[in-house]
Amino acid sequence: MPESRRRKKSSNPPPSRPGAAHDDTPSGRWVPITGSTLLILGLLWIVAFYIAGGDIPVMNAIDNWNLLVGMGLIVAGFLVFTKWK
Repeated sequence: MPESRRRKKSSNPPPSRPGAAHDDTPSGRWVPITGSTLLILGLLWIVAFYIAGGDIPVMNAIDNWNLLVGMGLIVAGFLVFTKWK
């Protein structure tokens, strides 16, 4: 069976694009604090809605949209955590 030809390896790596460099600096201290706060607030919002939703005027006014508010806070917390290095 014939063997394939070997490719010559180039000694110079391809030049990188100027905008392609990534930033290796650590994230600020605000990232874990803000992410944790948003996660906890979202959880507390949903729990408060189920326990005392009818007694709180704001929660009573928006009814089941409270679930969307709580889940939105949780998703925002996860999005903040994606910036953590």
